[in-house]
Amino acid sequence: MAIEVRRMRDLIERAKASGPIRLAVVGAGQGLVLGSLQEAESLGLVEPCLIGNAREITDLAKTYGWDQGAVCIAAVDGDAEAAMAGARLVREGRVDAIMKGNIHTDALMRVLLHEANGLRVPGRRASHVFLVEVSSYPKLLCITDAALNIAPDLNAKAQILQNAADVTHIIGIPSPKAAILSAVETVSPAIPSTLDAAALTLMARRGQISGVLVDGPLAFDNAISAAAAKEKGIASEVAGDADIILVPDLVSGNILVKNLEYLAGATLAGVVVGLAAPVILTSRADPAAGRLASIALAVSLHTAGALKPAAQAEAASVVHVAPQPEAACCPLPA
Repeated sequence: MAIEVRRMRDLIERAKASGPIRLAVVGAGQGLVLGSLQEAESLGLVEPCLIGNAREITDLAKTYGWDQGAVCIAAVDGDAEAAMAGARLVREGRVDAIMKGNIHTDALMRVLLHEANGLRVPGRRASHVFLVEVSSYPKLLCITDAALNIAPDLNAKAQILQNAADVTHIIGIPSPKAAILSAVETVSPAIPSTLDAAALTLMARRGQISGVLVDGPLAFDNAISAAAAKEKGIASEVAGDADIILVPDLVSGNILVKNLEYLAGATLAGVVVGLAAPVILTSRADPAAGRLASIALAVSLHTAGALKPAAQAEAASVVHVAPQPEAACCPLPA
């Protein structure tokens, strides 16, 4: 049985034991990116392939003291060409994961989500998960989807929740608890997210979403504070002890995770799941600790083999998944 990961240091230590993975870095000509990669390589987590402008990458590699002969550089110019190169390397089996460098999220994900590029997994929706470590909470929180799906409907939320449950299983939580977030704890037709939350709770009880204990709607305080839930008279196995937070939409999720990062000092590890390979999405403002944790999460996901297309294609999904258009990708330059 896998050891439960409760802090980012646990995630990194576990990745060190199972790495390295071959990592394609799209838009690698950025100092913060190369600095994080150099640390990840020194820990045995990755064997990087740097994609982008060859001169920029070479000059930065010299600055960081990398052996030029030991660094794989795929020379391309422009964001679209770099994203296409990353997709091709995954499709050809030459890399195990992709990392966003100095490229806009929409430019990268539009290419990776396009069916013609061969990374889509039949019957599976791509979604983003954040693992969040904050000192005031005793374990990691998985928050989804705060970066990819803009305004998911009920079917999309069901698959996003299933993806998050699968991620928590991989990091050693066999029976995760998921709180479906809204502004209130009661079902109200005036607040559509409460209707979705109630439906998702019932879907999990009926086996349409597997491997996760679900309750909602719950407000954020009740999801993470047992005292708040008790004060409001909420009887729930999930309230106050959530492993997964499913947010109503991208905007609310993005606000939540950035509040935790900038006001509560949280460390974030973020990865897109549901494609043929994990995709590490980091902001250009992310600190080194978050980048390293994101790489470690991708290592764990790849090692578990949970995202390989063949395995997903053979499994019959109990959740109907509508086709995901590229326009569902976050349009913001994160």
